[in-house]
Amino acid sequence: MEVEETGETRTSWSFVSGETHSVLCDHAGKKRKQDSTPEPVIRIMEDEEQEEEGEMMSDHMKDLEEPSNKRVKPVAKSNSLTGVIPQVKTPALKRIGMSISRSISFRTEARPLPPAPLRNRTKASSFPRRRNSQCWSDTVESHDLTAKEIKRQEVIYELTQGERQLIEDLSLVKKVYYEPMLKLDILTESELGQIFGTLDSLIPLHEDLLSRLERLRGSEKTVGEVGPTLRDWFPCLGAYITYCCNQVGAKALLDQKKQEKKVEEFLRLCQESSFSRKLDLWNFLDLPRSRLVKYPLLLKEIQKCTPPEHPDEDTLPEALEVIQDVVAEVNKKTGEAECQFYRRGLHYLEESQRLPEIQQSRFLYCHGELKNNKGQRLHVFLFELALVLTRPADSSHLFNVYRQPLPNALLNLEEIPDGEAGGGGSFRGAFTGGNDKVKNCFRVSSRGRSKAHPYSLQANDSFSKQQWITCLRQAIVQSRDRTAQTSFHLEPALRHIADLNLSSDTEMADHTSR
Repeated sequence: MEVEETGETRTSWSFVSGETHSVLCDHAGKKRKQDSTPEPVIRIMEDEEQEEEGEMMSDHMKDLEEPSNKRVKPVAKSNSLTGVIPQVKTPALKRIGMSISRSISFRTEARPLPPAPLRNRTKASSFPRRRNSQCWSDTVESHDLTAKEIKRQEVIYELTQGERQLIEDLSLVKKVYYEPMLKLDILTESELGQIFGTLDSLIPLHEDLLSRLERLRGSEKTVGEVGPTLRDWFPCLGAYITYCCNQVGAKALLDQKKQEKKVEEFLRLCQESSFSRKLDLWNFLDLPRSRLVKYPLLLKEIQKCTPPEHPDEDTLPEALEVIQDVVAEVNKKTGEAECQFYRRGLHYLEESQRLPEIQQSRFLYCHGELKNNKGQRLHVFLFELALVLTRPADSSHLFNVYRQPLPNALLNLEEIPDGEAGGGGSFRGAFTGGNDKVKNCFRVSSRGRSKAHPYSLQANDSFSKQQWITCLRQAIVQSRDRTAQTSFHLEPALRHIADLNLSSDTEMADHTSR
């Protein structure tokens, strides 16, 4: 608001970019700067009618009892016109109200906002960037296919897009994680080699399949026969054996290195960036394995949508058999690598704990954390032929063997129903937590080893308990079957002796005389 020194008071609003000088007129007619706080001002050049309204406002300000140095509340910020508008005749009041209304309206419109139409200035979202969910039908303008054939094309398109996305992700891992961590000396080249394994060699492998699939698309963007291409390419996935077997040690090393501040900070910043889609490094490293197990599912879907007498009718089952064999072999070798990794990490406190069944085991059924009846946390390994209870050692990836391991062939399993009274025996204190009920518990014992006492164990929840019980039953059955088969494949004379009773001396004499 400015007041000229000529004796007549003139009210005007002016828009000054980025700064405002609010000036009040005192009774002597001198200009005095009230506030230098930057604030947009709007200047509206009015005609003679506004000059008349300005004089009325100036007269009212002179009649106010407050000192002239008191700040005047801006009209635009006033919730009510009461106390601002003097008691004047209705026509004058109406004109002033219209003038102020126009000023307020102009002030609102003249705010420094982007001109219409407004552009959405969205800053980087903190949510994961979504993948392109485009379907095959979105890529074609028109078609005359049946619903079943459309579904077939959609699945083949999903297969193709999955390859493209996997290639992008693997390339991203190399560019954003591997190379910067090497250049910044966050990890050594040897450590990176252990963590990333043969990841780099998988990129050209999938680029080859993507190229083959794209060549199959015709002018109408449809794919006819896809079975032979997949059948011939799937054997290349044997390269996954090396990569997946390395993942066991890679995960352990990565978890260990995450304890270092510089590694943790780098990985956290990457995960918070938009390119990561809120995935951490291990999620990216595990993508190839996830892709591998998805191939059989996609092939089965293509089979369902393939009509009779289609060229793929014979080749798709062949391709499915090939990929299932590859997945089974990868799982087998990965299980063996995992078993070997954890076997090497066992630290025996007594020589009697070194059961031959542990060294003969080729895979792990499962492993994880359980509590014993004292509330102590144990890491339990269910190997192919033995159950081993351990406590994590101070050193990383080492486990001190706790008590005596139990051969699976001699195991007895007892499931303890939830809610069973736990006032005595081995279920006091830790399991009950002060209550007389127990939850998620089971007991294992050995039939033939005198040094092996029964172990009462508690899982974290009912699902975990059921998983352990299922794996234990499977391990017991298969171990006993394996023992029975071993007895059956003995030499004929020894097998005959094994089948004899102690009292059958005559039959044994007859057999040895032959």
